[in-house]
Amino acid sequence: MKKLMLLGAMALSAVVAMPAMAEKPLRIGIEAAYPPFAFKTPEGTISGFDYDIGNALCAEMKVECKWVEQEFDGLIPALKVRKFDAVLSSMSITPERLKSVDFTNKYYHTPAKLAMAEGAAVNDPAADLKGKKIGVQRGSIYDRYATDKFIPAGVEVVRYSTQNEIFLDMTAKRLDGTLADSVNIDDGFLKTDAGKGFAFAGPDFTEVAYFGNGAGIAVRKGDAELAGKINKAIAAIRANGKYQEVQNKYFNFNVYGE
Repeated sequence: MKKLMLLGAMALSAVVAMPAMAEKPLRIGIEAAYPPFAFKTPEGTISGFDYDIGNALCAEMKVECKWVEQEFDGLIPALKVRKFDAVLSSMSITPERLKSVDFTNKYYHTPAKLAMAEGAAVNDPAADLKGKKIGVQRGSIYDRYATDKFIPAGVEVVRYSTQNEIFLDMTAKRLDGTLADSVNIDDGFLKTDAGKGFAFAGPDFTEVAYFGNGAGIAVRKGDAELAGKINKAIAAIRANGKYQEVQNKYFNFNVYGE
């Protein structure tokens, strides 16, 4: 009888321990207002390149993805207070951000561009934008660059919570232009009806100190274990064709970069 009771207790403890041993869901912070990388469908669900890549990475790591929406400028603070475990939201790996968080390897790399009314001539942004109103997303790399480079040159920099708000104010003629990711501008604005009459202006913006070496997945400082797992998963989906499958759903070019 004692043996049976002991075996029963051991079996019960094993069952109780099973959930604790199971892999916890990976909580990922995202701003779902940045098409084609992340946006809401008419049904209210999240979609986009970032979202699909994140789900592919979770599948590769055999963990459940638990997505947590957050405005972009609150993503790093929320990560640091453990609201989620990682940020996958087109966040560029920059020296400034590396002071606060760690990053995985890049999962894509595209340049920054200006968008303005068609025909706008911008050969030297510091000179040609003087007196213009340029919209940027608050807390972004574009905000930091415009603050450091445009404002001293006499440009009025207007900050917004989302890039979509900037596009709306451009069509309402409350702004002269925006500095943002080239793919987001192209797919989220120029290719839409609202973007008619607007075009890219001036050069690519690629200064590493501001724009980094691509978009990575942010994790808390010192979380080398999670960063390592995600890096292995990025390499795996690049090798097995899943990355290309997701890329081809949204782009007709190599969004990963060199």
